[in-house]
Amino acid sequence: MRFLSCWFALVTAALAALPGAPAQAETRQDEATTVEEIVVVGSRRAGRALSESHSPVQLVDEQDLQDQGNTDMLDLLRTVSPTFSANMQPIADGATIVRPPNLRNLAADHTLVLVNGKRRHRGAVIAWLTPKASEGAQGPDLSVIPAIALQRIEVLRDGAAAQYGSDAIAGVMNFVLKDYPEGMDLEARYGETSAGDGARYTFAANAGLPLGDGFLNLSLEYGESGDTSRSVQRDDAAALIAAGNRAVADPAQIWGSPKVEDDIKTFFNAGLPLTERLEAFAFGNFARKETDGGFYFRNPNNREGVYTLGGLRLVGDLTGAGNCPRKLLPEGRFYRDGVFDTRAFKLAHPDCFIMNELFPGGFTPRFGGRTRDYSLVAGLRGATAFGLSAELSAGIGESDVAFFIRNTVNAALGPANPDSLSFDPGAYVQREEHVHLDLAYPVNLPFLASDLNVAFGLEWREEKFEIEGGEPASWERTFERNGVVVDLQSQGFTAATNGFPGFSPDTAGAWSRSNYAVYLDLEADILENWTLGAALRHEDYEDFGATTNGKLSTRLALTGVLALRGAWSTGFRAPTPGQSNAINATSKNAGDGDERALSIVATIAPAGPAGTALGGKALAPEKSENFAAGVVYDRDTTVLSVDCFRIRVEDRLALSRDIEFNRPDLGAHRVREDLIGQLEAAGLTSARSWNYINYFTNDFSTVTKGCEFTGNQALETAAGVTDLDMAISAIDTDITGFTPGGPLDDAGEIRDYEQGLPNVRYILTGRHTYGPFDLLLRYSYHGGWYDSEEALDFDGYGLLDASARYTLGNGVALTLGSDNLLDNYPEKNPNARTGLGNLYSQYAPAGFNGRFVYAKLAVSF
Repeated sequence: MRFLSCWFALVTAALAALPGAPAQAETRQDEATTVEEIVVVGSRRAGRALSESHSPVQLVDEQDLQDQGNTDMLDLLRTVSPTFSANMQPIADGATIVRPPNLRNLAADHTLVLVNGKRRHRGAVIAWLTPKASEGAQGPDLSVIPAIALQRIEVLRDGAAAQYGSDAIAGVMNFVLKDYPEGMDLEARYGETSAGDGARYTFAANAGLPLGDGFLNLSLEYGESGDTSRSVQRDDAAALIAAGNRAVADPAQIWGSPKVEDDIKTFFNAGLPLTERLEAFAFGNFARKETDGGFYFRNPNNREGVYTLGGLRLVGDLTGAGNCPRKLLPEGRFYRDGVFDTRAFKLAHPDCFIMNELFPGGFTPRFGGRTRDYSLVAGLRGATAFGLSAELSAGIGESDVAFFIRNTVNAALGPANPDSLSFDPGAYVQREEHVHLDLAYPVNLPFLASDLNVAFGLEWREEKFEIEGGEPASWERTFERNGVVVDLQSQGFTAATNGFPGFSPDTAGAWSRSNYAVYLDLEADILENWTLGAALRHEDYEDFGATTNGKLSTRLALTGVLALRGAWSTGFRAPTPGQSNAINATSKNAGDGDERALSIVATIAPAGPAGTALGGKALAPEKSENFAAGVVYDRDTTVLSVDCFRIRVEDRLALSRDIEFNRPDLGAHRVREDLIGQLEAAGLTSARSWNYINYFTNDFSTVTKGCEFTGNQALETAAGVTDLDMAISAIDTDITGFTPGGPLDDAGEIRDYEQGLPNVRYILTGRHTYGPFDLLLRYSYHGGWYDSEEALDFDGYGLLDASARYTLGNGVALTLGSDNLLDNYPEKNPNARTGLGNLYSQYAPAGFNGRFVYAKLAVSF
């Protein structure tokens, strides 16, 4: 931080000495009046109109965000942008808490996120248990951004790593905050599904205040959401109930949206002229929430390492006297009509332990996290009379998720488990710092039709990923009873919290990395109707070295209403410190064919001692090449565009195959003591509780290509104003290369990457305004997809949204609406009862909660 402060002080003094131009705050009101025409993202040339962009940019305005029952930013964007997708992630480990979105069907961290043009820090969660396009991604947490804070969102659908740096492969999203110096907006919203669950309420406020000759804009949103269930009883759980086990829940496993409590989101944005030629600016946020979701059912007759081992019921000797039966047959003296009689067993063996004592009907953990997110960016900007503009900024951001899991056990603790059966297994923390110096100068060259805009700058960033250890009960392997140390792990009981093992001292740690970048960006009108841009960026990372990327872009106006545009660029994405170093264990189905079972699968550091012994190595950056071409028609109230693209990504990150090393349920020969010993010797003392291990690797290449069509028509008659919008996205991803024998050398894995997300999406919107009435109809279609868990293809489905707003006067407006008005659901899962109980595919692209009806009251001052 001393480096940041010295650099900041040096450039502050330089900017203060600049002669010449008025500060930006003086034109803020004029800027607000043209907000729908001028875009910031995609060009460093000031005053670029949307219609003049070299690449497709979608503007999502305040009204687009307000006319929905959704309040989560991911759902809001998915509803209005066909190239943006975000699944529900109902049982997806940490990805249920920080959901990974996809732009153009690429990974969440293939899209760069900006706020007011500045890089947004990553979320703390690395995504697991998701469609392959998202697996392992670590992108920013968009859910912490309140819609009421935003003036607009600019979605650049083009590669831009040469302009903005790592991650900008699929595109860039710039969230532009409100900068109004006056006025206040208040909102209250309530809704629930037609099934009677998922109740959601939200209160939001935005206030603009004068700050000298500048502004201070404040935003707040608070809300809560109830959970939903679209589940059926699993056959195995139904069989337990039929046999007389009354302790089994119905349904045993819940599929639906998680419960979200105490969801508070705040943002501020400020600008203050310091002198006639210097302005200070700052913005930042604070957010927190608690997310509580479902997990997989643990069957009391066959959950290995908890109830059974090798098909026999596990019995723990609490005294070491050898008075306990080592294992019990599935049927025997303690079974009554097929149900284990725990009371009879304890009377016969008081110093022995079986898991039925705690959970006679099996158990389904509840997993979630307490999220905290904050950021602060501050800087100075100024301009000289001779045209040089300069901006210096520094920022810090942090995301942390403290996990919790309840209604579960650490099996190795047996009767010493806490009475609450609740645990704090630890936390993920992502922290980033950055400094930017951006300069721009217009150069007058006589052979050009405009000044040559020369932009150049420097950037320094540091990011740190940390795993905080959990409470001891979430990872301990032994306990003390009557002065004697009891080791149930050595008797076959798995250690650590079942479902999400706690982070032990050997898995906790912190890893950081810094990098610097320099860039040059040129743009000019070669002719009155032809604009050309070029960018070059060099970055140096302290872990994997340097990379240089470039971009060429152009726009040619054929007539006053018709133009061609296109771009070529190279890009990259640097693997995060978390992906390179984190150790994480989670529950998922693993194994092949009939051996597939709910297992503990651990991801280890690829370049650590254990990872390298298994074939892992240090991660390299993913590299990309983008081609794009399009045509734009813009005449009066009609705007049409078609843009096609091709994105090649090499050395993409993937998880290696799950390496089996500890399946005692399949026989002693399936336990690799040599590998367990090797892992333990490398400091991974929890390894004996794992069944499989994997690690990240640069394994495969893809080509993603497609076309996007947008159209807008505004009609004004005596009966009011009607706006018609159409947006269509057709995208195809192909695996073009992979390592033989690697994770992608599998037909199911390839299909997941290529078809796990819909290839076709379109959105049709009609809005009619007449006096105080505003009516909206929106139809969105999501094409078919492949569900790797079910190994099935599912058909596409569409949703119809409708809302009606009436302005009562004095700034008061009432809205009644419904998302999914026709209560449409995706195709049912034919494996629901024989499988995991999910009535619909867990990867349904627009969710499976059905109709949501809401009312909203808004007041503006």
